Amino acid sequence: MQVLFDDLKYRDIQTCAQREHITVAEWVRQVLRRARSEQTHTVESKLRGVSRAACHTYPSGDIDQILEEIAQGQTID
Repeated sequence: MQVLFDDLKYRDIQTCAQREHITVAEWVRQVLRRARSEQTHTVESKLRGVSRAACHTYPSGDIDQILEEIAQGQTID
């Protein structure tokens, strides 16, 4: 794979790699690995997240009022 950057962006990437004492290629591999792992979620992990969130209580109100306030750009207290 070949990825092209303008000189300024490439120098920024070189600086990041140098800070971590690794090559640019290794820095790119690590960044791509992290990005991929953040994007890879199974149905089970999503359901666990929903289940955890459902255990908490959150402020709520009348749905029509909430939607109206959102449409008007107001915050809900």
